[in-house]
Amino acid sequence: MSGFRTRQWVLWLLGLALLIGLVWLLRTILLPFLAGMAVAYFLDPVCDRMERWGLSRTIATSLLTVAFVVLVVAVFAVLLPLAVHQLGDLADSAPKMLAMARDRISSLLGRLDRIVDPETANQIRDSLAGSFGGVGSWLGSALGGVLSSSLALLNILSLVFLTPVVAFFMLRDWDRFVATVDSWIPRPHVAVVRTLARQIDETLAAWVRGVALVCILLSAFYAVTLTLLGLKVGLFVGLVAGMLSFVPFVGAIGGFILSVGMAALEFDSTWRIVAVGAVFVIGHVAEGNWLTPTLVGEKVDLHPVVMIFAFLAAGVLFGFVGLLLAVPAAAVIGVLARYAIDRYLRSPAYRGVDLPPPV
Repeated sequence: MSGFRTRQWVLWLLGLALLIGLVWLLRTILLPFLAGMAVAYFLDPVCDRMERWGLSRTIATSLLTVAFVVLVVAVFAVLLPLAVHQLGDLADSAPKMLAMARDRISSLLGRLDRIVDPETANQIRDSLAGSFGGVGSWLGSALGGVLSSSLALLNILSLVFLTPVVAFFMLRDWDRFVATVDSWIPRPHVAVVRTLARQIDETLAAWVRGVALVCILLSAFYAVTLTLLGLKVGLFVGLVAGMLSFVPFVGAIGGFILSVGMAALEFDSTWRIVAVGAVFVIGHVAEGNWLTPTLVGEKVDLHPVVMIFAFLAAGVLFGFVGLLLAVPAAAVIGVLARYAIDRYLRSPAYRGVDLPPPV
């Protein structure tokens, strides 16, 4: 029996290694498929409810897919032109803003004469001035390289056109896929695997749906308040900061640094700069104390440090595809780790003797 269990563990580990290897090899083309699977997973409960109302699975899937595409197109049709317009204004005013930043930093560096010798202060001043002079050209060339990349264009086109198709077929056949995978589970372990799968599903569903609502609310709050304060790129910065809030602290800290820096170059009044920074302080406090506890819930046992590590590790290994895989992987690892720890605490290896498990 021991040898049989050892062979099972070897097979499971080989299968996991093969899966990770395939994801790494195919990471450049997986984006629309993972996005379609995410959409199908998100809409499956709604599709099941529509089936209970008497609609066929195909009709319910068709209606949901069309509604989802229309909603996404409508949101982009409203927000994208505004964001592009703000980015255009930012690009036009970038040289002036960089010159202002250089002058202000140079004036501050004038105080270095009191601390260091004049020659060192002049070297620092010249170095910073040269750096600011090259920032604009560097950003332009980097952006041009990204936009002209054939791979980036292919990813964008595949995401736009393939994601709805993948989402439709995945959503239509979701129950069949689940039943097929369930039939592959070794029968002696089927009860345990189903229990773990249910816990993973509950954790993942609560996190995805809750965090999506949190990101939408924060995006609306940041975009509206920054726009009302008169920040030229307030809409764009607010939307990006809110959407990045699914990574703990990244949206708030990144948005704070970017918006306060832009406000310092754009506004002359101190209170408006302080108000821009206060927007992100208020948003972060509201997120941590009210939005996340209310919308995400305490059942999602994914520590912020674990999520930050998961996003960084997955992003480094698999790029943007890794960001889509980070949350499911963290949910799976978290549930399996808690199960393994629970089994260990109930085992003779921890208790010393084979006593009944704790109540």
